[in-house]
Amino acid sequence: MQHLWAPWRMEYILEAEDRTADACIFCSLPRAHADRDNLILRRGRRVFVILNKFPYNPGHLLVVPYTHTAELNDLGPDELTDLMLELRRAVGYLRLGMNPDGYNVGINLGRTAGAGIPGHIHYHVVPRWDGDFNFMPVLAETKVIPQHLLRTYDQLAPLFLEVERGYPA
Repeated sequence: MQHLWAPWRMEYILEAEDRTADACIFCSLPRAHADRDNLILRRGRRVFVILNKFPYNPGHLLVVPYTHTAELNDLGPDELTDLMLELRRAVGYLRLGMNPDGYNVGINLGRTAGAGIPGHIHYHVVPRWDGDFNFMPVLAETKVIPQHLLRTYDQLAPLFLEVERGYPA
């Protein structure tokens, strides 16, 4: 029998209990001002970009409004515009930094739809590569992530800093 060691999964399992508590990570992490520790790649005026701590693939990003809401209707026109512009930037920087063959982009509205944090709306941006599928998720219900989160952060962070200098708009 072979063993696949994934010690980071225990942190995910334990944090699942914390995600049911009142504290919202999308509200608390930006207030901590520890961007690398919290995997925040960019802070915009109304939204921010953060790496998913438990990614489906390397570079799995979340684009999140600062407003704590589960409903699209609660976001104003400026917030919705910033959300889409930041989503466009995120895809562009993933293209520059990781060169994926495609992307899954979406929002899970409500726990039943798959939202892990149903109280705070956010976009998922998952880069995909030809050949990034294998038997592990199907047969073993295990996803192998080939790159450490901080390595991904360090690879992408300089690109997101370019936004501050106006590139690309």
